Formats: sequence, structure tokens, C-alpha cells
Amino acid sequence: MAAPICVARIGAAHGVRGALKLWTFTEDPLAVKAYGPLVTKDGARQFEVTSAREAKGHLVATLKGVATREEAERLNGIELYVAREKLPDTDEDEYYHADLIGLAAVNTANEPLGRVIAIHNFGAGDIIEIAPPSGSTLLLPFTNAVVPMVDVPGGRVVIEMPDEIEGDNPSSADD
Repeated sequence: MAAPICVARIGAAHGVRGALKLWTFTEDPLAVKAYGPLVTKDGARQFEVTSAREAKGHLVATLKGVATREEAERLNGIELYVAREKLPDTDEDEYYHADLIGLAAVNTANEPLGRVIAIHNFGAGDIIEIAPPSGSTLLLPFTNAVVPMVDVPGGRVVIEMPDEIEGDNPSSADD
């Protein structure tokens, strides 16, 4: 069974009647209402979106059973998941970020770099995290220039490594 997919994160309370900010990770932000109950990663808690409206970069939503600001505040930061099979199928050249976790990462010469362990977004765009066989993980921008090919059926992503990482070049402008 496929791992659940994170589709939203609960943000701060909005108003005094239990509404809250809901940051969605779906192409259509309002689609979270159609997936049925959303669950926490461990499956211990379940939430149903009863209403939602779009706001600047997020939704203002109400959840079944959350009626006060205090209740909404206690939920801040909780990530909400759905079963993979509840999501729409992807087109041939599309994929969910979760589909990339565990894939082999290779350079353009097909030499192994490691495995994809996460896709992050800290606000300035997606970052792909690769765990090499030894050493520190690699964090690279997830752009077409850096990741020119994603081959989910083939089990790999191709990474265009920068020729030179700033600070690693022994000859610098100070010479």
C-alpha cells in the first residue's frame, strides 16, 4: 500500500469561530474538500473540511468539530494526508512529489549520486534532497536545469550537477 500523501497543513486560527488558515499542496486548493476525511500522518486523528474559501495564498476553512478559536489554535502546524488512491491519476509526464521518494539519483553520465529522500519547499521553490551512500545529504533546487529528467517507471531522477559549488574551488578571486 502506498504511503499517504500530504495535501495540506493547518495554519493559524482565523477569527473567533474556529476557522483556520489551511495551506494546500494541491493543484486546485479547494480539492481538499473532495477527498473526504483528511488524517494526520500517523492516522490517529481525522478532520473533515466543512467549508473553505480562497484567501491570499491559502484557504480559510472550517473543520467539523472545531468551533472556537482556541480549538483552531491547538491544530496549528498539523499536516493533513489522504490515501494515494484518492488522488487523481497523473498524466504520463506528471508525478506527485511523493512518487520520487526512494528513487535513485544519477548524474547525466548515469553515475549514482544516491537516493531521493525528500522534496522540500521553504517558500522560495522546491528543493530535492538526495542522500549519497556516504557523507552529507545534497540539497539542490528542483528546477528543470538541475533535474532535467524524472523517470518514475525507470526508478530514477537525473541530476545536472553544478560544475563548481561556491566555496569548494581552491583557486579564488583572492589569488
